[in-house]
Amino acid sequence: MRRLSRWLAFVFFGLILFPTVGGTQAPYYAGKTITVIEGNSPGGVADLRTKAIVPFLQKYIPGNPTIVTQYVPGGGGRQAANQVYRAAADGLTIGASSPGVLASAVLGEPGVDYDPYKFIYLGSPFSENNNMFATRKALGLNNLEKLRAASGLRIGAQSVGHVQYIRGRLFAWLLDVKDPRFVVGYAGTELDIALERGEVDARAAALDTRVLSESYKNLVDFHAILEIPKGHRPPQFAHLPEIEAFVRSGIESRLMAMSRIFWGVGTLKYLPPSTPEKLADILRQAVRDSFKDRQFHEQYKKVLGLYPTPLMPEEQQKLIAELPRDNEVIKVFKTIAGIDPLPPRK
Repeated sequence: MRRLSRWLAFVFFGLILFPTVGGTQAPYYAGKTITVIEGNSPGGVADLRTKAIVPFLQKYIPGNPTIVTQYVPGGGGRQAANQVYRAAADGLTIGASSPGVLASAVLGEPGVDYDPYKFIYLGSPFSENNNMFATRKALGLNNLEKLRAASGLRIGAQSVGHVQYIRGRLFAWLLDVKDPRFVVGYAGTELDIALERGEVDARAAALDTRVLSESYKNLVDFHAILEIPKGHRPPQFAHLPEIEAFVRSGIESRLMAMSRIFWGVGTLKYLPPSTPEKLADILRQAVRDSFKDRQFHEQYKKVLGLYPTPLMPEEQQKLIAELPRDNEVIKVFKTIAGIDPLPPRK
């Protein structure tokens, strides 16, 4: 009896100290809800990218948690980034923002209460990121000479500091658009409606299934392309000049190099800085598994019109850690990203 009692006591304390022995412990995420804090409006390209990956994260995170989206647009993603930065470190909050939040931090823009180098990054479904400058076809600005002769073009964007706002201003600057006016306050999908209605005359447009459609080609004239990385573009846009062909000085070349690094990190999915490494590893592995899933590639193509070109978590973390700090270039980029008139060109 004594031996039996000692054996039972050993088993009892073993179960307390090592609960996975003799039974199975439920995964941490079982029955839990993860909230994605989306720094963009519903229905835009960034939101579609999030929607494309969520079912696969649910599939590959052990415990198959529920994943919901909370939309916090504003400040080019800064409001969302601030919220995630302050969130509990329980692995239940994921930030989703455009890379504009990196530029805002490096440029010292107001409203940045986060340190982008402290976030834990989860990778991006794409590493190729082409953007075009487009004007409303009804204006008849179907070549560069006509574009430069026009004055006061209304260039639409989401918000000051948003990546598409910055790109629109960069295009206008390097293409020598005369007296451009920048109109903000639109969601991504609303910009195309604004173009159709004549509320705005131009925009920077990310390459996706909408831009590739015949109806979009009937709506706009394309003038130039921003290739990220340089040298990669779809054959449909082989005729467009690359925006760097219009640079005139060394500082403009350095500005383009810095811009490609800012935007070469893809879209951002990230965790609060103090998230335990064990939980971060679970989520990073779920992202890797999602990116390797052939069904994810097909779903992404169905939703966005292009196959994904994944950037893995560790690659994205490294790129962000190496963001450039060229003060002279940052000063010019900050002007382009803000509300002041575009800087004069030399």
